[in-house]
Amino acid sequence: MRINSAIQAAIDLTAGAAGGTACVVTGQPFDTAKVKMQTFPEMYKGIVDCFVKTYKQVGFRGFYKGTTPALVANIAENSVLFMCYGFCQQIVRRIVGVDRKTKLSDLQNAAAGSFASAFATLVLCPTELVKCRLQAMHEMQLSGKIIQGHNTVWSVVKGVIQKDGPLGFYRGLSSTLLREVPGYFFFFGGYELSRTFFAAGRSKDELGPIPLLLSGGFGGSCLWIAVYPVDCVKSRIQVLSMAGKQTGFMGTFVTVVRTEGVLALYSGLKPTMIRAFLANGALFLAYEYSRKLMMKQVDSY
Repeated sequence: MRINSAIQAAIDLTAGAAGGTACVVTGQPFDTAKVKMQTFPEMYKGIVDCFVKTYKQVGFRGFYKGTTPALVANIAENSVLFMCYGFCQQIVRRIVGVDRKTKLSDLQNAAAGSFASAFATLVLCPTELVKCRLQAMHEMQLSGKIIQGHNTVWSVVKGVIQKDGPLGFYRGLSSTLLREVPGYFFFFGGYELSRTFFAAGRSKDELGPIPLLLSGGFGGSCLWIAVYPVDCVKSRIQVLSMAGKQTGFMGTFVTVVRTEGVLALYSGLKPTMIRAFLANGALFLAYEYSRKLMMKQVDSY
């Protein structure tokens, strides 16, 4: 049975939302450590030091600062990403001149994922800005860069609108695009390549939960290894712009390299890699299984 394209898009969108939720629930504490270490590398000796200091200063809830915008960001991003991924796969099929039911190669799927990420960036950037600011608010106050911090999602949103207007939510858009477009090429490429390895000649649709978890984790690791310095610059632009005008991508990049060295661009890499494997494994597992379930329900009618 051929599924209507609108129904297929709705299924991909819903499955993407399920994947985004699983991603946040699994990886939020590590994401918080990443943002803190990227933005204020001089405050933390490493991941353990970051976790201990955060717990002592703010308590357990400190690890889940920014969870609400993170959920909104990931649900919105992955809903749009996977919905557009399906459309972009069809575009790639037209470009290479194959039938719409033909299975794409791993490289072609990677290209489709890269195209889809450009659309997802538009919904991700505003919510990620709010999330990053909430996560690093304590450090901004400790460093004296701001006097009064914002401790709720609404106070951060209100502060952005009052200071920069609606376009203020798109601070760091160029660096987010620079991260997402090449990053998702490696993300989907790594995931599909890993699934091909585990399938070993069988259909990828027959893979169980463990291979899917490992494939998702591998895809997430490929993404972050490829684009981590870009993400570090993005985090600084989005967080430090709270204290005043922040230079753009190239200006921030050059300043970090000149004043702190190249290794500063890799601050927080360890919690990121732990999070990448766990969270993206959960993301793809939730996406694939929820998608299969919905496809079966539609086929049964």
